[in-house]
Amino acid sequence: MSEKEILRNQARRLGVIRHFEEVSKSISKTCRYFGISRAVFYRWRNRYQEYGDHGLRDQSSRPLNSPRTTRTEIIAKIIYLRETYHFGPWKIQMYLRRYHDIMISCTGVYRILKRLHMNRLPNHEGQKRYKERFRRYEKPLPGHRIQVDVKFLEKIGEPNKKYYQLTAVDDCTRLRVLKVYDRN
Repeated sequence: MSEKEILRNQARRLGVIRHFEEVSKSISKTCRYFGISRAVFYRWRNRYQEYGDHGLRDQSSRPLNSPRTTRTEIIAKIIYLRETYHFGPWKIQMYLRRYHDIMISCTGVYRILKRLHMNRLPNHEGQKRYKERFRRYEKPLPGHRIQVDVKFLEKIGEPNKKYYQLTAVDDCTRLRVLKVYDRN
């Protein structure tokens, strides 16, 4: 509710009480005229007598305690599993049930993650921009690191003869060396 609506409700309640005191002098007639119950009128009048105009403002309807809320140590475990292992709600629920003997629904885990703004996992490589997706691996000195690959070649020359291709790539200069051998 906005502050304007709260003040409007306060003024209306004050008007009902003033109508009773100045015009009708009858609680039944006042309640019938404004369309409210007598219990509501008595509640408003008692609050007005005790706290004045400020007592007629809207009161919070939030409960003082919630016995069914998830305990803080369970929420801490959910946060730890999400941040450390990037588990989803189903996997967190399964993990808590299996290893900690904690029964919580998958939906309950999701609601906790949503309330803490942790319901989205970080982007994986496919969703990043192309320039951010790959980082070239290179060494500062030539010959410091070499990538080597050996692969089998078939159908070259004689049908029963096997050939092997050796490829070496230097990480600094990207210089490639390729050679074919008849034995491994």
